[in-house]
Amino acid sequence: MGFFARLGTVIRSNLNALIGRAEDPKKILEQSLIDMKGQVSKVRQEVASAIADEKKLQAEAEREKQQAEDWERRAMLAVQESRDDLAKQALMRHAEHLQNAQQLHETWRKHKADTENLKQSLRQMNDKLEELKRKKNVLVARQKRAEAQGRIQQTMSSMNDQSAFETFNRMEEKIDDMERQALAATELAGELSGDSLISEFKALEYKGSADQQLLELKQKMGLLGAGGAKAPGQLGAGQGQREVEEAELVDEDDADSR
Repeated sequence: MGFFARLGTVIRSNLNALIGRAEDPKKILEQSLIDMKGQVSKVRQEVASAIADEKKLQAEAEREKQQAEDWERRAMLAVQESRDDLAKQALMRHAEHLQNAQQLHETWRKHKADTENLKQSLRQMNDKLEELKRKKNVLVARQKRAEAQGRIQQTMSSMNDQSAFETFNRMEEKIDDMERQALAATELAGELSGDSLISEFKALEYKGSADQQLLELKQKMGLLGAGGAKAPGQLGAGQGQREVEEAELVDEDDADSR
C-alpha cells in the first residue's frame, strides 16, 4: 500500500471516529424521520400525478369510444339516405376512433395497475413512517435511560475513588499531630513558668496528702492503732508548735531553780 493510500485510510478512519463521537442518536433519528417524510411527500406527489394521468387516459378512451359510436350512427344515417359513399367514410372514421379507444383503454388499464402499485407503496411507506416514529420514541427513551445510568455509574465510581478517603485520613493525622504539638507546648509552658522550688514542694505536699489519706483510710479500717506512725514527709497537725512551747517551758523551769 502506498503512502498516499495509507494516509487516506488514516484520514478516513479518524474522520469516521470523529463523526461517530459527534453523533447524537436523538438528532440522527429525528433527521432520518425528516428525510423519510420528504421521500413520502415526493412519492405522494408522484401518486397524485399518476392518478391524474389515469383519469385523463380514462376520459380520452371514453371520448374516443363516444366518437366511434357517433360515426357509427352517421354511417347508419347515410345508409338510410342511400348514401353508401358517406356511409363508407363514416365507417372508416368509426373504425379509427374505435381503435384509438381500444388502445387508450389498454393504456389506461396498465396505467391504473401501476397507479395501484404506487398507492400500495405509498401506504407501506406511511405505515413504515409511523412505525419508525414509534420506534424513535422508544429509542430516545432508551438513550435517556442509558445516559442516566452512565451518569449514575460515573458518580458511583467517583465515590469509590480512594483518593478522597486518603485525603481525609491524611488530614486526620495532621490534626492529631497539631493537637499533640499544642499539648506539648502547654506542658512545656507550665514547666518553665513560676518558681521551680515551689513546684517541687507542691509535688511533695501532694504526695504527703496522698500518704496522709492512705494512713487515715487504714485507721478507719482498724489496721492501725490510735497514734500510729505518721506518713513519711508529712508533719502531724500542730507538732512543730507543740515542740516550740515545750522548749519554752523547760527554759522557764531552769530559770526558777537558779
